Amino acid sequence: MITDIEDYFSKGCGRCKRFATADCSTRKWAAGLAALRRICLAAGLEETVKWGHPCYMAAGRNIALIGAFREDFRLTFFNAALMRDPRSLLERRGPNTRHPDMIRFVGNRQVSELEAEISTYLAEAAGYARDGIRPERQGVELAWPEELVEALDCDPELAEAFHALTPGRQKSYVINLTSAKKSETRMARIEKFRDRILAGKGALEL
Repeated sequence: MITDIEDYFSKGCGRCKRFATADCSTRKWAAGLAALRRICLAAGLEETVKWGHPCYMAAGRNIALIGAFREDFRLTFFNAALMRDPRSLLERRGPNTRHPDMIRFVGNRQVSELEAEISTYLAEAAGYARDGIRPERQGVELAWPEELVEALDCDPELAEAFHALTPGRQKSYVINLTSAKKSETRMARIEKFRDRILAGKGALEL
């Protein structure tokens, strides 16, 4: 993954084989990504690289993350439970996402068309960070499948890597495994996920 912010906008995130090629998703959405970057910086946010993507911060807290995909590009907000979303611009990233947390773009021009709204949303999110306001914790614990527990008990290296994952990444594996009806399928998925877990990635990360 990249560590230099300029590499993202010129080459991509470095997490797949399309890095630094004309087929990289960042090439398709270059104009829109550049516009998002400009708006985030104009909002007075600190620009960093996290997880191979541009991350914007205020008061030491993550505010928003830029990401590019084949079909769209996105501005994803952290602590989305706090956001008011008066224009209903926020969407859920998936069925297991608790709160709508991203603005999704399917055209480069959409960013400039929504610049005022994006700036307002960024200012709201940064305000919460600077005031020390956090969303209430909602402790919904997912039961770990028996196959995962057994695999971690039998494989110390895997156990150490899994416990080092963020709660969100751990949850992505639990959700993926519990969606399988058969024990054999869950065991096969754990084996397939092993290298990904050792690399510190979530179930859906490339």
